[in-house]
Amino acid sequence: MITKTIQFIEPDRQQAQQVIQVLEQAGYQVDYLTSGKAGLQSRQAAITLVSSALPDMSLTEWVRYSQTVADTQQRRIAIAIVDQHEGLLAAEAMKAGATDYLLKPFEPSQLLSLIARVEALQKPMSDIVAESWRSKQILQLAHRAACTHASVLITGESGTGKEVLARYVHQQSPRSKMPFVAVNCAAIPESMLEAVLFGHVKGAFTGATGSQSGKFEEANGGTILLDEIAEMSPALQAKLLRVLQEREVERVGSHKTIKLDIRVIAATNKDLRVAVQEGVFREDLYYRLDVLPLHWPPLRERPEDILPLADYFIDKYQQGSACQLSGDAQQMMMQYHWPGNIRELENVIQRALVMRHGDFVTAQDLMLPVDSSKIQAIKPEYMPASAGSAGTEQGHIGAKKQAEYQYVLDVLKQHEGNRTLTAKALGVTTRALRYKLAAMREQGIDISQIGSAA
Repeated sequence: MITKTIQFIEPDRQQAQQVIQVLEQAGYQVDYLTSGKAGLQSRQAAITLVSSALPDMSLTEWVRYSQTVADTQQRRIAIAIVDQHEGLLAAEAMKAGATDYLLKPFEPSQLLSLIARVEALQKPMSDIVAESWRSKQILQLAHRAACTHASVLITGESGTGKEVLARYVHQQSPRSKMPFVAVNCAAIPESMLEAVLFGHVKGAFTGATGSQSGKFEEANGGTILLDEIAEMSPALQAKLLRVLQEREVERVGSHKTIKLDIRVIAATNKDLRVAVQEGVFREDLYYRLDVLPLHWPPLRERPEDILPLADYFIDKYQQGSACQLSGDAQQMMMQYHWPGNIRELENVIQRALVMRHGDFVTAQDLMLPVDSSKIQAIKPEYMPASAGSAGTEQGHIGAKKQAEYQYVLDVLKQHEGNRTLTAKALGVTTRALRYKLAAMREQGIDISQIGSAA
């Protein structure tokens, strides 16, 4: 058995002894130090407990510097230990890069539980990129939620990755080996949603030629994600509430109940409290779902995630060829506000990989609609420093616009003219797509043969 080492930095040896005893009894080896500089020089442990009473530097300085000198193969995990009245300092430490914090005095069980959560976060996460302190905080909360059986409500703008976060909760939970079933309540016609969720028996309605299990049954023992929960009709909300209260379900057309052992995760891009006030969402269902709330901030509020996410999607789509973002592309991506969030970023990278002409994705390859003042500040590496001719500049703009139009056409063809699916794939609203298609028609581009499905 390999003994895990935890670094502990605490100048008060008497207080430190109590913590060391708890850790050693739990099977950890402790690398005990009394100063911040000594802690930075030591590389024996991946997890560090660091006191706010450092004699040679502030807690936030230590955390910030520990991240800049961290080994790229093993990122240093810092847990700040602060006094009860130092809540603001704890928040500053989190912003500086700390993974979590403990308020003194604390129970041994609190310490060991926190370390267990942090260790779980060190496991490889193939679908989640979280470099900003806000993202790390959300993952900490998600891991705490995963350890319970309570319902979870995930909120956030469209494209922020709510389903990815729901899968993370499931994967970190005791139900991880059981099914995870996701249902988009907005994508299924209201007349069919009840049968999809709860199942039906033969003859329950026209076309029901046989019995069919519902998504709740399929997820039994595991987790069900009800995405876009705000789009559910009031009548179906009442039936869902009964399922959650009784932990049993009846197939449509049947009076036989099926017992459920299931965790429910709901997700929405709307404020359900406002929906309750407006009378379009049941208050009792809201409180049944909002036991453990998680909010994914929009990408513009966690800019530290932008470039790591871009690198993740480049690795995902480049299919083995060497490729990376150029300096001007990185600058442009950091200046863009990303209204479509991660979904838009993924689509931009996928498109840029098609448009690039070498081993670098340039700012022009991204085709982002940024302000002209920002575009002028970013010179592609292959363009001369001088202004150049107006004709050449217009040629670049024209080629870029034609490439953009061709990409829209290609995506439209892939979805057989379906505007809704095309807009989703492009990471834009259907209204924005309509404007784009109208502009293309004005340029003489014929899209009629592709169809006009909604």
